[in-house]
Amino acid sequence: MRYSALELLKQGLSGNKGWPLLWRSPAPKPAYDALIIGGGGHGLATAYYLARNHGMTNVAVLEKGYLGSGNIGRNTTIVRANYLLAGNSEFYSHSLKLWEGMETDLNFNAMHSQRGIINLFHSDGQRDAFARRGNAMINQGDDAILLDREGVRREVPYLDFDQTRYPIYGGLWHKRGGTARHDAVAWGYARGADQRGVDLIQNCEVTGFLIENGSVQGVQTTRGEIRAPKVGMVVAGRSGQVAEMAGFRLPIESHILQAFVTEGLKPCIDQVITYGMGHFYISQSDKGGLVFGGDLDFYASYAQRGNLPMAEHVVEAGMTLMPMIGKAKMLRSWGGIMDMTPDGSPIIDHSPVQGLYVNGGWCYGGFKAVPASGWCMAHLMATDTVHEIARRYRLDRFRTGHLIDEEATGSQHNLH
Repeated sequence: MRYSALELLKQGLSGNKGWPLLWRSPAPKPAYDALIIGGGGHGLATAYYLARNHGMTNVAVLEKGYLGSGNIGRNTTIVRANYLLAGNSEFYSHSLKLWEGMETDLNFNAMHSQRGIINLFHSDGQRDAFARRGNAMINQGDDAILLDREGVRREVPYLDFDQTRYPIYGGLWHKRGGTARHDAVAWGYARGADQRGVDLIQNCEVTGFLIENGSVQGVQTTRGEIRAPKVGMVVAGRSGQVAEMAGFRLPIESHILQAFVTEGLKPCIDQVITYGMGHFYISQSDKGGLVFGGDLDFYASYAQRGNLPMAEHVVEAGMTLMPMIGKAKMLRSWGGIMDMTPDGSPIIDHSPVQGLYVNGGWCYGGFKAVPASGWCMAHLMATDTVHEIARRYRLDRFRTGHLIDEEATGSQHNLH
C-alpha cells in the first residue's frame, strides 16, 4: 500500500480497519546472506539500504525485543548537521541530505520538521568558536547564520538574556536542522526493508557467535542457530557486551542519557534551542509537550532509566535559561543507553573477526546519524570496503591516535 490523501480519507471513513500490517513476522530461516544484530534505527536503516542500494534481500534483522525498543525511541528527536571537524562534517552533512529525502524515499511520514536550531553562546570565546564552526558548516555546503544578541532576541524573546552568570551574547542558527518523530523513523525503515524481502525477526536475542578459523559463520540465538557469512553488529549501548561474545573488546562505555517531556502546551517554542553553558536543549513536539534533555548521568549503566540528581540538574539549567518552563508540569522521563567512545565520535568498521562488522559509539549523535549510518554500514557489509564519508570512523584510530575529538574534551568516555 502506498500512503496518499485519498487512502487516508478512505480509511478514516471506514474506521481505519483496512490498514495492513507494516511488516511481516517471519520465523527465522536456517541461513541468510547477511544478518544484522539490532532492530533499532541504525540496524533497520542498514537492512533497508542493503536491499535498496546493493540488492541484498536475503537478510535478517535480529532484535531481542520489539523493533524500535532501544535508543531510537529514547531520545530528544534532534536532527542537525552542525559539526566542525573533518570526518564528522561530511558524514552528518550527507545524513541531513538523506533526512530531507527520506519521507519521499520511504513513502512514510516521519514528521521531519526543519524548524531550525539555535545554539546559544555566552562569552567572546564561545562566539569565536561558533563563528569558526559556522564557517566550517558553510564550507561543507550546509547552512549557518551567526546571530548577535538582538538577532536571538527577535527569534526567541522569552529567554532570560541577562542572567548574572551566563548572559546571552548571541547564537548560531542552523535553519535546516530540526526534529523528527523518532519511532516513525524506525517504522518507516522497517516497512521499507520488509517490502524488499528482508526478514525482521523480533524477540530473537543473540546469545553467541559461530566463529571458525577467525571468520564468523553465524550466530546462536534464543530461537536457534542462524548461519550467515556476514554479520553486522548494530546494538548501540550493548556494543561492548555483544563484542565480548565474539571475543574482542571495544573502546566503548555505556552511560545513561535522560530525556524529559512536559504536559501538552499551546505552541510557544518554534525552534530547537541549546544552552551553551548549561548543556540543556529543548524543543516542542507536535503534541505540545516540551521535550528537553541535558548531560549524561556520568556513571556506567544499562538500566534505561536515570537518576534524580541529574534530573534536577537538567531542570535547573532549563529554569536558568527560560524561567517560563517552571509553569509546566513534567509528564514523564526516560533514559537511553549511550555507547560512548573516548573521542566522542562513532565507529563503522570491520571487527577483528572476519565477516563481523561494527557500528557503534554514537554518543550524542545517534538519532541524527540514522540515515547515513545505515547507508555506510550497508556499503561496508555489501562491498567489504569502508564508505568514503565514514573513512575517519575506523576502529584502529584509538590505537594510532587519529581521533575525532569534536568537543575538545580529551579522550575520556564520560566527557563526550
